[in-house]
Amino acid sequence: MTARARTLLWSTLGGAAVGALVARYAERPPHGQHNAAFAWASSLLAGFTPALYISLALWVAFSLYWEVAAASAAPVERRESHASRWVHLTLVSIGQLMVFLSIPGLRTRFLPSSVVTGAIALAIQVLFVSLGVWARRSLGRHWSGAIAATQGQELVRAGPYRALRHPIYTALLGMYACTAIISGEVHALLGFALITVSYWRKVRLEEQHLSSHFGPSYSEYRNATWGALPGLF
Repeated sequence: MTARARTLLWSTLGGAAVGALVARYAERPPHGQHNAAFAWASSLLAGFTPALYISLALWVAFSLYWEVAAASAAPVERRESHASRWVHLTLVSIGQLMVFLSIPGLRTRFLPSSVVTGAIALAIQVLFVSLGVWARRSLGRHWSGAIAATQGQELVRAGPYRALRHPIYTALLGMYACTAIISGEVHALLGFALITVSYWRKVRLEEQHLSSHFGPSYSEYRNATWGALPGLF
């Protein structure tokens, strides 16, 4: 999560900066050889509405919190392979870009543009941010960005973990879904689908790791809770 949060932070901050430049020079674009690059950047950010900028700001704030909270994590004794971690981070990073950027050829709307829909989605995104922070605080020093065993690792059942085994993933997927709804364009929907596949893969691997690490106690916990999506998994 730390590496992913850092990637998201820099990419979103960079996107916001480019968006500000586009807005500043939209009425008098530069001339000459820079026109093509300017037009390309403008096209990628064409779908940025005020609601999408607010959604972006929520992501940046969430990422900053994650970076600060990561400092309290316990040392890792054993973790997933670099290749496995790379697959997850690559899929999520591509999905993030697809959620936010208006990719040519994928700008068809799957939802009509609506201020009311955007406002509702933002309110729900705030709730998912709160769930993610609550879950992270409940895990405390037992959190790890990669699938790993930490020193003195315990099976946490406090807070949202009473009902969900992976509430952080629930929060992240909910936040991505809200951003995709705010965008309303097909590229965002496809990005969300790619991110969902990535986290589905990670949940499967993490379930195997936790079952091996905690044994029968995790099987009992698993039978009494939902995975990440209540009513579905």
